[in-house]
Amino acid sequence: MLGPANQEILMRARADLRLGIPVLLAGNENNAIIAPIEVLNQKRLDQLRSINKNSFILITARRAQTLKCPIYDGDFVRFELGQNPEIALLKAIADPSLDLETPLKGPFKIIRDKPIELENETLLLLKAAQILPAAVISPIPDGKRYAQNHNITYLQIGQLTQSALSSQGMSDAITAQMPTADAKNSQFHIFRPNISGEEHYAVEIGRIDRDKPTLVRIHSACFTGDVLGSLKCDCGPQLHAATKMISDQGDGLLIYLNQEGRGIGLANKIRAYSLQDQGFDTVEANHRLGFEDDERDFQLGAAILKEMRISNIRLITNNPSKISTMNKYGINVVERIPLNVGQNKTNSGYLETKAKKSGHLM
Repeated sequence: MLGPANQEILMRARADLRLGIPVLLAGNENNAIIAPIEVLNQKRLDQLRSINKNSFILITARRAQTLKCPIYDGDFVRFELGQNPEIALLKAIADPSLDLETPLKGPFKIIRDKPIELENETLLLLKAAQILPAAVISPIPDGKRYAQNHNITYLQIGQLTQSALSSQGMSDAITAQMPTADAKNSQFHIFRPNISGEEHYAVEIGRIDRDKPTLVRIHSACFTGDVLGSLKCDCGPQLHAATKMISDQGDGLLIYLNQEGRGIGLANKIRAYSLQDQGFDTVEANHRLGFEDDERDFQLGAAILKEMRISNIRLITNNPSKISTMNKYGINVVERIPLNVGQNKTNSGYLETKAKKSGHLM
């Protein structure tokens, strides 16, 4: 078939959402149009209200806590959209960086009816698209026909589940020699997940002996720290110190995952920085944005290790979550190598939060 497979439909849906184009999500019993508030405009908002007068606003429980809203449905909260909704107010509800500009947002009319079964999947889809997890939801009766008539992406819950199960698949797209300042004898690998999307990288340093545990660093992308040398975090120094450790030993692997801002994306990371300027710590800022402490998926690192036929590792990390994830997905961590570099006056609070709230072994 020339048409898109399930994983490709999911990627199309993510791309549409980032552009502000609604998608249609179909469940076992219900169908609904999903419109991300962050990139929604007034014209589309008015159209959604005309489609179903019972359209509603969906946010995460994390964001609802900051708005002082009661939480009845566990992971999410639903508000009535109202008769004449204004896009500016919706964006203020979704985006905490606007809280100081728009301090008065309520009163909110909380919906306590039975959920339509698509709420959690909607939030997961928005997070996967790395946009704020807040949406306008418009339930409709005949999803597939509506999607065809209006030329919008039609996505089923089963496709989301299947794509999640396929996320562990990874293929080595291309490899080439690439000496660096920290590692003269190295090969650069580009890995492409079977579900498509962001590519991830691995720098193979020296000649790895797979009969003994491999020295490995799993590093998440940090444009501000790795490239610009930001003093707000310790990411850049960690990257270079780990690479040098592996190079000094003579062999090992640096895995570079494209999971900027602990998986929330660069735009939301900068939003979190803005909130930190207001006095919130890293974890609090993520929660106010509607995200969890850490949205990264270290299973991707395990998938790369398996693709490279590496099963026993000495892991350079301060993060226990990386160790537990490796062990969970079949990678044996025989030793943890601490990495305590990059401390400075600017990031002292950030490092303290990593230790106290995120459990890092500083």
